[in-house]
Amino acid sequence: MSSKGKLFVVSGPSGVGKGTIVRRLDKTDAVLSVSATTRQPGKGEKDGIDYWFISRSEFEERIEKGMFLEYAEVFGNLYGTPTDKTQEAVESGKNVILEIDVQGGLQVKKKWPEAGMIFIMPPDMLELEKRIRNRARDSEETIRKRLEEAEKEIEIGKKNYQHFVVNNVLDEAVSEVQEIINSH
Repeated sequence: MSSKGKLFVVSGPSGVGKGTIVRRLDKTDAVLSVSATTRQPGKGEKDGIDYWFISRSEFEERIEKGMFLEYAEVFGNLYGTPTDKTQEAVESGKNVILEIDVQGGLQVKKKWPEAGMIFIMPPDMLELEKRIRNRARDSEETIRKRLEEAEKEIEIGKKNYQHFVVNNVLDEAVSEVQEIINSH
């Protein structure tokens, strides 16, 4: 009989590099969770690979049935982590990595208390601002909002997460997160 995997939540403020870190992790014994969404597929996105694309009514029905570990509405679209897919992967011995915001992370922690909670921190707020600006996709107002939100998220993270990784040098941050996952 194979041993069970474990669930890991990776969160951090916008622009901290959590997506980049998660994509670079060794996926030998781990899988990235695929979220469900009500938004339309983007160019080149595939159902079941990038997202599970479902209708709003189907999503709402699944909420009623408690079929999501966490969910949220973002810019008019619903996003959520399907409980069944996560459970199947963990039962099969895989570690499952959820890259989600802190609000989603708190929802997961309530439903799955044994989840490994990993928070990615910026070296400092000036560096975070620089990274957000370098993406060159946000207005000045959006940048200001993201930085305000980042401060709140960091406070929530400090109170609710077990592991903290500062993303100063990307390779080192990837190694630290990998080490946390491997040690569980």
